[in-house]
Amino acid sequence: MKTFTRRTFIKKASTTCAGCCALMASPSLLAFNGGVLKGEKPDPEKLNYCGYTCPDECEFKKASVANDNKLKKEAFAAWKLEERYGIKFEAEKTYCYGCKNDDKPEGVVLTNCTVRKCVIEKNYNCCIECDQLTSCNKELWTMFPKFYEQVKELQRTYLAS
Repeated sequence: MKTFTRRTFIKKASTTCAGCCALMASPSLLAFNGGVLKGEKPDPEKLNYCGYTCPDECEFKKASVANDNKLKKEAFAAWKLEERYGIKFEAEKTYCYGCKNDDKPEGVVLTNCTVRKCVIEKNYNCCIECDQLTSCNKELWTMFPKFYEQVKELQRTYLAS
């Protein structure tokens, strides 16, 4: 049986936790239902702008609430924000409280989300209300095509109800 030092355990556990949010956002692993029960009409007001429902265990949000710079840096790396947006980690700009949290400042994730900007500009609650969703080519959809298909299915359910 292999033994771990406390330092090794903490390092491995924190790396795993930081990657959890990124994995949760991965459509192949995401048990996505948009927060909607089968047969229930999706409520755009209860969904994030993209149709996603952030998990309570999101490490990015936990790091933001705790204002933990180490956890923020791990989430920043796990979400590949430097590669995606060409920006360097800055603890004071790296936070996320959820995209519909109006009483908190917008961090690096929200200010760079093209889906969020589009939905707000069109005065919708969620992209499932948009008649251009099926032909949309925003970064989020090209990065996560399976998630995009799930959101389009959520829209079909919304429109059919």
